[in-house]
Amino acid sequence: MAERSQKDVWRLTPWLVIALLLVNFVLMAFDAREITSGQRVIRAWTQTVADFVQSPVTTVGSSISNYFISISQLRSAQDENSLLRQRVQELEVQLQQKQDLSAENARLLSLLDLKERSQYKVLTARIIGRDPSAWFDSSIINRGSLDGVTLNMPVVTEGGVVGRIAAVSPLTSQVDLLTRKGSGIGAVVGQIGESGALGVIVGTSESDVLEMKYVAGNIDVQVGQVIFTTGQDDIYPAGLKVGEIVSVISGSATTPHKILVRPASRLSSMQEVGVLLYEPPTRLEYEKKLPNAVQRK
Repeated sequence: MAERSQKDVWRLTPWLVIALLLVNFVLMAFDAREITSGQRVIRAWTQTVADFVQSPVTTVGSSISNYFISISQLRSAQDENSLLRQRVQELEVQLQQKQDLSAENARLLSLLDLKERSQYKVLTARIIGRDPSAWFDSSIINRGSLDGVTLNMPVVTEGGVVGRIAAVSPLTSQVDLLTRKGSGIGAVVGQIGESGALGVIVGTSESDVLEMKYVAGNIDVQVGQVIFTTGQDDIYPAGLKVGEIVSVISGSATTPHKILVRPASRLSSMQEVGVLLYEPPTRLEYEKKLPNAVQRK
């Protein structure tokens, strides 16, 4: 091994001194302590550097974790909202069913009240069908000949006249409504005996309009007056409410009034009706012998 010359030694001396000073400084810093806490200074510096590096990493990690937690919570909230919406829909259906039952009970109670007030036997029935080609002209009820229903029996609601039985089977019957074109009911404006405004109610094939014909134009008729049956058509008993006058085009001594009537019963929305087990009184014998009397078939 070659020996270093004195000149090489002098050249390395400053570097050795610096290295020794650095080592001494590191040893002193490592052993140095804070006066107040007694904690080593190198440890504090190390913690500072570590905090400087760890803080961004922790922030990024926390953000990523919170992001996935938020997604999980959002999915849970969506599932919960779906369940709540389904529950709300179920409650709405239950509420609607209760309202329908309440409405049905109210209608049935009104029909029971009609049975108590009527001097005729009333057979309650439910509408089970309508003729789609003539929606406002006829309906099918769940009562037939086995229940005592016969042709031309009047059909009513608590509001008033609905129509008459036009066809009968053992279990069901067809009802021709007042609105059926060609139908006719003997009627009077006001109570029988109090008014001379006699005429005939005919259908117009509309759910909310009837027409009263043949009322003499020299008789006073006003909007709002009530129309009742006269019993002269051998189908409906006298005194049943038919409707209310909504329009009058005045006639004259030679021209009858043109009168429009709103039906007393809500024909388009009714669900239960009553069949009057009514048979018109037999004509007196002398009526049949009159020269111009029309024989009933």
